[in-house]
Formats: sequence, C-alpha cells, structure tokens
Amino acid sequence: MKIYSARHGQTEYNRLDLILGITDIPLNETGTAQAEALAEKVTELGDVDVIIASPMLRAQSTAKAVAEKCSLSVVTDERLREWDYGEFEGKPRYTEGFAVNKIEFGVRMGRTGESLMQLAHRVYSALDDIITEYSGKNVLIVSHGGVCRVIETYFHDMSAAEFSGWFMENCQIIEYMV
Repeated sequence: MKIYSARHGQTEYNRLDLILGITDIPLNETGTAQAEALAEKVTELGDVDVIIASPMLRAQSTAKAVAEKCSLSVVTDERLREWDYGEFEGKPRYTEGFAVNKIEFGVRMGRTGESLMQLAHRVYSALDDIITEYSGKNVLIVSHGGVCRVIETYFHDMSAAEFSGWFMENCQIIEYMV
C-alpha cells in the first residue's frame, strides 16, 4: 500500500505569507494551475485508487481537480482539516511566538487554537483508519501544510527542530510505503 500526501494549491494567504489555518478560502489563480499540474502528475503515477481530502475549500478544490482527471471521487475526512492556529490566524508567518508555539506540543496554538498534541491525535487516527479501511489500495491524501507535517512524523521520526523547519510546497506530493 502507498499513501501519497499532497498539500493544496496556493491561496492568497499563502501568496502573502500569512498564517492560514481554519480560514476557509479558495485557491487563487496560481493555486488552480498548481492543482491541474498535480492532477497531471497523479495521472502519470497511474496507481491512485482512492482520494481522501480535508473538508476545507482549498483542499477540496485541489482534490476535485485530481479526481476529475483520474475519474475518481473524493472522500472527505474532517480529521484532515488544517491546524487551528488560534490568534495567529491571518498574521504574518514570522509573527513573534508562532515558530516557538509550533513545537510546544501541549500548548494551544495562539492561546485559542489547537495544540500539536490535539492535531497529531486526529491526523494519526485518520491515518490509522485509512490504512485499515483501504489496505491493499493506494491512497492520495490532499490536505494542508500543518497536516502534511504531522503525516511526515507518522512515517518518519523528527526532532522538534526538524518538525519546526519542515515545509511542504503547494501541490507537492510525497509517497509513503505502508
């Protein structure tokens, strides 16, 4: 079984380097083009059986572009929604305290958001269920930067410093063997 993890296409928040968690905004023009390019790449892989996506608009749009190209449907899993960044939402990525808060696993992000522990719990439970339910199939997960970072830790150990610095580009795709 393979699990492919892809981040959604670009949004205006991404373009402006703003923290984007639970704000549900669409892809911008670049993001739409990136989603189409991801669809081409997945078509070339030729082995995706199932597409599972976050319920958020930017991930759904990206997943639907791939699904249409590959003649598949999109399964939505609420647990793949982006990290709730609390009071950091919509602020510049280099806002004081954001990078530090990102690795404080038991502290709610931006005081009112989700802790890393909460995020990891829901993403790990989604992965456990996906691996059980779709055993023997290849799955593409379309989600978000924070979720992709946690997916990476599911398959590969990371120090706090590695976790903090790990980044996935819009519509980048990573393959994991289960």
